[in-house]
Amino acid sequence: MLRVESSCLGVTAINSSFLPDFLHRHQLPASYIETVQRWFIPLTEELRLKQKVLNRTLMVGVNGCQGSGKSTLVDFVAEYLSRQEGLSVAVLSLDDFYYSTEKRNQLAESIHPLLRTRGVPGTHDVNLIELVLSQLTKASGEVKLPRFNKAIDNPAPESKWPVVNTPVDIVLFEGWSWGVNAQDDSDLSEPQNGLEREQDQKGRWRSYVNEQIGRYYEPLYAQMDHWVMLKAPSFDQVFQWRLEQEQKLSRKSSGRDSSGVMDEAQVANFVQFFERLTQHALRDLPARCDQVFSLDETRAIVSGKSLPSEN
Repeated sequence: MLRVESSCLGVTAINSSFLPDFLHRHQLPASYIETVQRWFIPLTEELRLKQKVLNRTLMVGVNGCQGSGKSTLVDFVAEYLSRQEGLSVAVLSLDDFYYSTEKRNQLAESIHPLLRTRGVPGTHDVNLIELVLSQLTKASGEVKLPRFNKAIDNPAPESKWPVVNTPVDIVLFEGWSWGVNAQDDSDLSEPQNGLEREQDQKGRWRSYVNEQIGRYYEPLYAQMDHWVMLKAPSFDQVFQWRLEQEQKLSRKSSGRDSSGVMDEAQVANFVQFFERLTQHALRDLPARCDQVFSLDETRAIVSGKSLPSEN
């Protein structure tokens, strides 16, 4: 499949206060400006033009493993499009659709104990995802955007969910497994790691997850008009990035309930839940994305490739 290198040609001038404010709020180094100018502003310009051509709500899927920086990317794109271009943007995260602890405990008892842990497909409220995506394209009205509190491992109270007015111009939907297709059944026979060897000996957990992807998630992927991937150098980097996320969450939760925050040993076990699908995504997803940003160990983009525009 033919790909062409992304470029920064045609970048518009940025409001002088926009980038400094963004860097400060996200605690980003000044070097992030170069990443923005070279890679992310061309992306926002392409999304703006694509939405204009479609003349309806543009659905954008963003994939990246844990800690890859996809939330920061999505936040930048959303702010840029709203503040620079005057577009209305809704941001969704797959993480915000996790089932409650109670619901996952029910799945653990009825299907497999590993479903008690949030993360893999099958632990999200896919009916709620479908509802929210549908509501965001309505002619007019208000839509509540779900939020999940990882510190307590449960959805945040609905009163805390942000509200957007519809219709919106662009929906940005990010997630570590968002866009990852089901594997062939033959790929499920061998365990991926120690977790699967010891706790999923019969393959029931991974088969259930795979079935959920094909039955419920892939139809949701089909609603996306544009796909972006932040591609990690390998799965080996995921542990360190995920540990950094938990340490940051722990600092934010200081003085509050942090019962859901993991320590280093828990993170080492936790990432095994994600290994199978992350490895599958690294192999399979790049060829199906409109833009792929390849990262090094420091999350710096070492290359960016885009599919030629069809417009």
